[in-house]
Amino acid sequence: MPLPDWALGVAVIIIAVSLGKALRSLGQTLANRGVSRSAAGDPDVPQLRAELDEVRQRLSEVEERLDFTERLLAKQRETERLGPSR
Repeated sequence: MPLPDWALGVAVIIIAVSLGKALRSLGQTLANRGVSRSAAGDPDVPQLRAELDEVRQRLSEVEERLDFTERLLAKQRETERLGPSR
């Protein structure tokens, strides 16, 4: 039995919210540590920058998946609205 259409949308939204929370948490961590451009000598900065790059990459992938899902759902709804082709 296939999943309902809305289930895929809900899953994408949950992933996007999770990544948003991760980005906010990382931002707070950076702010709490007082990381600035002048703190380039801090040993944690390269690791934090790598983590930030990874989170940005994951967010980009989620955005692409969300766009794909939206297009897929819109196409399906359009097909349902127009009815079967003859």
